[in-house]
Amino acid sequence: TTLFRSFVPCAPADAAKPDAACAEAFVRRYGLRLFRRPLADEEVASRVALEEAATNRVGDFHAGLRIVLASLLVSPEFLFRVERASADPADPTSLRLDDYSLAARLSHFFWNTTPDPELLEAASRGELASDDGLARAVDRLIASPRLEAGVRAYFADLLGFDALEDVSKDTVVYPRFSRKVLEDAREQTLRVVADHLVARRADYRELFTTRRSFMTRTLGVVYGVPVRAREGFEAMEFDADAPRAGIQSHVSVLALHAHPGRSSATLRGIFVREALLCQEVPAAPANVDFTVVQDVANPDLKTARERLEAHRTGAACANCHRMVDPVGLALEPYDGSGMFRATENGVAIDASGDLDGAAFVGPVGLGEALAESEAASACAVLGLFRSALGREPELGEKAFLRGLESRFASVGHRFPDLMREIALSAPFRRTSGPREVEAAPAPSGSPAAPAAPVAPVEEAL
Repeated sequence: TTLFRSFVPCAPADAAKPDAACAEAFVRRYGLRLFRRPLADEEVASRVALEEAATNRVGDFHAGLRIVLASLLVSPEFLFRVERASADPADPTSLRLDDYSLAARLSHFFWNTTPDPELLEAASRGELASDDGLARAVDRLIASPRLEAGVRAYFADLLGFDALEDVSKDTVVYPRFSRKVLEDAREQTLRVVADHLVARRADYRELFTTRRSFMTRTLGVVYGVPVRAREGFEAMEFDADAPRAGIQSHVSVLALHAHPGRSSATLRGIFVREALLCQEVPAAPANVDFTVVQDVANPDLKTARERLEAHRTGAACANCHRMVDPVGLALEPYDGSGMFRATENGVAIDASGDLDGAAFVGPVGLGEALAESEAASACAVLGLFRSALGREPELGEKAFLRGLESRFASVGHRFPDLMREIALSAPFRRTSGPREVEAAPAPSGSPAAPAAPVAPVEEAL
């Protein structure tokens, strides 16, 4: 097609015949962008040969190039980030990422996409290997408008928004709920995150208390607020006495962590503990009876708090519920679709609770407790570290994480500053490399097989 031809950096001598020089120019240009590194000569040669065979078969040079492009797009080198490293000259016991692998790690961390030509050019000149060159690259990535895309992607993952595709609600119980509500709610939360952390460079902790938001007419019906704009989002701020503050009070989060026909203090409590505080909640025993909790029509146990108190009679249940229920019950003023309610089955909802000893009342109080929680700030550091490096911290990195937490606090808990600290750190530039796998026991009478090294870590795009 004409559009495809416009991307080809050269013209063949004869459009009906192979052209090795033009094919090589095409492969080297787009191979670099797709593989995030220069292609080796043998990789180029194999695809030039593919172009020649395809063109001879179909009689169209550009059709042959399309087959070459397809071969690049289905290659594991495109579908996965394969990190390459070598011994660090300053510390031969560790492995330092090569410049192109570091460029890819940087671009995916800050922009959630592949390196742009300028970053690839910096890698080709070896600039990323120096402290000053890396700092210049990081500062450019942070200054770019594309930083918003990276922050949005991180929080979409943190909040589990991929699972929104599978959320459904009983429309008899929640007649105002719709797929459009869920789509707008997801975008609302990510807009708040991007506006707060990127555009305004505000304190990360205030994500749990901010009343600034964005609203569509579809969402306005669910939130019970007027919206002037007929189409799209408009900026707004919830009133000081409104029961909405912080992303934990957003419809996206509340509807995701609830059941099709009822709310769930337990699911919401687990979300807060695991996603926002990085605390592991043990799995429920396999033989737990949830009948009491699920019976929302019980005439004697009208509220979720009463049903949960009746449910956690066994020690195994009580231990977990003591951890999650005081947090999750604070969000009971929102039903399973995320709409506000003051009562359940005609009984006033008790939304008091405590977060690791800090007492609070209601959803707004929970947000204030989260903002004051050292665990929440530490979780922000740990979560971003995991995302940046694609692994858990190693035992020797605990002190490094404590230092990150201290520096995060010293810069006012500004998220881009934390990203910069991580990107300039030694762990970000290194990899643990291949690991030896313990050999499985050999069958009786046969020699044991040697342990096989695992390939370098590959992170799916």
